[in-house]
Amino acid sequence: MGYISPRARVLSRSVSNDAVIWGASIIGEGTVIEPFVVIGHPIRAKLMSVRDGLGIDGLIDQLSEGAVIGRNCIIRSHVVIYERVEIGDGVETGHNVLIRENTRIGAGTRVGSGVIIDGDVVIGNNVSIQSMVYIPRGTIIEDNVFLGPNVVITNDKYPPSSRLDGVRIRRGAVIGANATLIAGIEVGENAVVAAGSVVTKDVPPGKVVAGVPARPIYDVEVFIRKRAEYESMRSQGVG
Repeated sequence: MGYISPRARVLSRSVSNDAVIWGASIIGEGTVIEPFVVIGHPIRAKLMSVRDGLGIDGLIDQLSEGAVIGRNCIIRSHVVIYERVEIGDGVETGHNVLIRENTRIGAGTRVGSGVIIDGDVVIGNNVSIQSMVYIPRGTIIEDNVFLGPNVVITNDKYPPSSRLDGVRIRRGAVIGANATLIAGIEVGENAVVAAGSVVTKDVPPGKVVAGVPARPIYDVEVFIRKRAEYESMRSQGVG
């Protein structure tokens, strides 16, 4: 059975009766909230302060500052979105996604199933995040970035340490499946990281890098040409 806070503003008619919406959350018009979604989950420190009363929805509701979900979004089942999250219009999630506090996600972004966004993250517009990606605190992802399945971004170069360095991925970059980005690096605008690479140094704009550790192999124009040739072959039924 779901719960909707009396402080919440639910402007959509497509919210499941099994969803939980805590705090002063806002759900925009036309947004679909599937069953067993939690929106506005309080941060850990607040829950630790009142552990004896956690069985009471009303008590948790009082702790939550709520989250903001834009218009025409699709939030699929078993997604948990913490308080102080802002999600833009037209965002779509897969199933079993976790989005922690102080995260901003821009309009038109897609977040695949099993993705974990660990809070204090900024994600731009029209970003494509495929399934099972891990995004830690301090990450900045600019507009039109593609993250392939199982990409892992890190923020601690010598774990566990007290120093966390976020990764920045510039506009239009492509990160291939199973790539690992080491704490503190920057991937330049329109750069490409090949699948399975381990990126330990900054990637220059417009370069393709590959390997462990990743090194430049050619300019992005070569990658674009190869992609166009591949798509042309597929359209002709070749390969």
